[in-house]
Amino acid sequence: MAMDVVDFEIKGAEMQFVEVELDPGEAAIGEAGSMMFMDAGIAMDTVFGDGSANQGGGFFGKLLGAGKRLITGESLFTTVYTNNGHGKQRVAFAAPYPGKILPMDLRQLGGTLICQKDAFLCAARGVSLGIAIQQKLSTGFFGGEGFIMQKLEGDGLAFVHAGGTVVRRTLQPGQTLLVDTGCVVAYTPSVNFEIQYVGKIKTALFGGEGLFLAKLTGPGEVWLQSLPFSRLASRIFAAAPQTGGGGREEGSVLGGFAGAGLLGGLLGGDNDD
Repeated sequence: MAMDVVDFEIKGAEMQFVEVELDPGEAAIGEAGSMMFMDAGIAMDTVFGDGSANQGGGFFGKLLGAGKRLITGESLFTTVYTNNGHGKQRVAFAAPYPGKILPMDLRQLGGTLICQKDAFLCAARGVSLGIAIQQKLSTGFFGGEGFIMQKLEGDGLAFVHAGGTVVRRTLQPGQTLLVDTGCVVAYTPSVNFEIQYVGKIKTALFGGEGLFLAKLTGPGEVWLQSLPFSRLASRIFAAAPQTGGGGREEGSVLGGFAGAGLLGGLLGGDNDD
C-alpha cells in the first residue's frame, strides 16, 4: 500500500503544533494523547500496534508491533485519523513540551530514520514504527537515552518533536561529532552511533555532563536538540517543593516571618498593660 501524501502547516514558536490536511480517504497516525483538534469529517480509530499498513501477520503481527512500541516506552496503541468526508479535512497534533516540530520526508532520507524513543509525534498513514537497538555492548550499558531508539520506515512524511532549539548537521565520511547522549534527536542509518568515555576522572565527576558522550561518525545527517526532556525534568524536580522532614517548601521564608511575628506578639502581649 502506498504512503498517503499529506499537506501540513507547522504553527507557533516555542510551543508548536502541526496541522495535517487530509484529502478524502487519506489518514494520519498519531501518538496517543498528541491530538489537539480535528474537523468533524475525520474519524478517529485506536488500533493495536503502530497503525502501519505493512504490519502484517494478523494478530501476532500486531502483537509484535505493539511489543516494539512498548520497549521504546510508548503506548501499546496508536490512533488513526481518517478523512471520511468529501472535502479536505484537518487534524492537528501538539508538541508535549517547548521545542520544535521537525517534518521528516522519509523518501528523501533513504526510507529510514532513527530517532529518540519519545520523539515521534505523528505521520502519514503507511509509516512503520519500529525499534533500533544499538548493537555494541558498551552502548547498551552506558548509552542511556540513546540505547533503544525508534526506527521510522517508509516513503512518507513523519513528524518528530525536539526540545529547545534544533540544529541539523551533515557529517562527511569519517567526520566525528561528540554530543551529550540526550541531545541526539535523530540521525540517518548511515551514521555510526557509539559511546565514548569523557576521558578524565575529574571531568567525569565534576563536569556535570556525565561519564559518557555519544560519538556520531559520518556520513549522514544528524539532528540535535538544545533541551532534552530529561534535562528539563531534572531542573523542574530540583526546583520543586520537597515535602517531608527537613524538606524545602514553597513560602517557607514568608511562613517563618509570619510565625515569628505571631510568636513575638504572644510573648510580648503582657507589655501592653
